[in-house]
Amino acid sequence: MQIIRPRVVMHISKGVVMPTMALWGARLARQSDVVHLHLPQLDAAPIAIACRLMGIPLVATYHCDMLLPSGLVNTLANQASNLANHIAGRLAAVLVHNTRDYAESSLFLKRYLSKVHPILPPVEVAPASAADLAALREQAGLQSGQRIIGMAARLATEKGAEYLAQALPRVLQKHPTARVLYAGEYQNVFGEQQYAQRLAPLIEQLDRHWTFLGSLTPAQQTAFYRLCEITVLPSINSTESYGLVQVESMACGTPVIASDLSGMRVPVQMTGMGRLFPPADAPALAEALIDVLDHPEQYHNRPDDLVQRSTPAYVAAEYEKVFELAKGGA
Repeated sequence: MQIIRPRVVMHISKGVVMPTMALWGARLARQSDVVHLHLPQLDAAPIAIACRLMGIPLVATYHCDMLLPSGLVNTLANQASNLANHIAGRLAAVLVHNTRDYAESSLFLKRYLSKVHPILPPVEVAPASAADLAALREQAGLQSGQRIIGMAARLATEKGAEYLAQALPRVLQKHPTARVLYAGEYQNVFGEQQYAQRLAPLIEQLDRHWTFLGSLTPAQQTAFYRLCEITVLPSINSTESYGLVQVESMACGTPVIASDLSGMRVPVQMTGMGRLFPPADAPALAEALIDVLDHPEQYHNRPDDLVQRSTPAYVAAEYEKVFELAKGGA
């Protein structure tokens, strides 16, 4: 495998501008049987056009609808990205997304449903030993009898951490030993400094009931899921199209409470291992948390089908089918 990294000359919000990306894409396309693009991507349009001119079949994986913050530059970037996506979408033989559920609600994908082929993203869960669990328990300062609620995400606006923070006081009325462990980058997250500042007073009020763990190794991440009674994914908009952490949590035997958003709700619907709640609704999240803490036995189902369809081997085989389908339609 050869990896080529074109030079980044500037950032627009969280995106990057790489002037030579399209040139590299067209050059490498000449050596390929199939070209695989990932969208949203500003460079998708010229690469897709080059593929069409050279007669090379194109597959595009669409990750999520892009929602940039308000402002003139971001608005123009959003429009340029949407135009590039639609050019690539029209020229692609197949469009891949995680779920049909998200595709049917996506402003972009619902225009190309006849081309959409759902493939779940690959998930690998690292092994964790008893020593790994003990070390993380000591690092977090866990005590006997605590009811551990987990959240695994970078501290970013779309992840909705404030709704978990707002829900926790209601949970503490029923379960006073409840405690949130937050795994993931939370300091100086690119583009999220103002969000972190707004959230800080709310977190400080929770005191010992909220602990940031920071970024974890794969083994620590598995230990984290196994130490939690529940994990929460309270994302608020369509930039979250699935939520891999749900599958990781379920594979470790831990139920999930997730926002009832297109795509995100699929793992809970497939397995019954958790609850859904209306996005950005802290009282509803609190009730869901209390229910799972009160009745954990109702949510410890087996996620075998979801886990099996998320293995790298299974996903790779599905992509091979898609590439053959694209070549056949070229």
